[in-house]
Amino acid sequence: MSKRNKRVCPVERASGLDNLFRKWIHNPDKILGDYIKEGMVVLDVGCGPGFFSVEIAKMVGKSGKVIAVDLQEGMLEKLKNKIQGSEIEKRIELHKCETDKIGISTNLDFVLAFYMVHEVPDLETFLEEIQSILKPDGTFFIIEPSFHVSKQAFEETIDKAVAIGFKHIKRPRVFLSRAAVLRK
Repeated sequence: MSKRNKRVCPVERASGLDNLFRKWIHNPDKILGDYIKEGMVVLDVGCGPGFFSVEIAKMVGKSGKVIAVDLQEGMLEKLKNKIQGSEIEKRIELHKCETDKIGISTNLDFVLAFYMVHEVPDLETFLEEIQSILKPDGTFFIIEPSFHVSKQAFEETIDKAVAIGFKHIKRPRVFLSRAAVLRK
């Protein structure tokens, strides 16, 4: 992907990432319900203000865990404030990543990368890191905005993932998006 967008969504626009309209078009239960089960350890990479993290925490239940990762401290603060004092607060671990490294070593059952892979400066390094932290048969779900990421660019991402060892499992339909489910 020669023209990778390295600009991340600014914290000031976080409200656009977390609202009722978005829940209607990108319903986390409908998108993720077939993949996330109680007791799983899930990484929400590029979590923003936690639109998916909160719902994933409900799906994994009391025995599961969500690691919500973002590059921007401001996004993590928004999520922290949202869950503070709630039952799911204990299920969500906040983690600030670096531009070129997620920086966790927990073995994961599932990784969600929603509308953020196109922002990664070094795709191959990112994919290798995801593969290294996924459990055997772990699932990696990539969803990119079709209005921003071309079909060709998305296919190049999937091809690179397959080249490093991921298995391409499925192409679910997600509104206004290109999506692929990969397995380690």
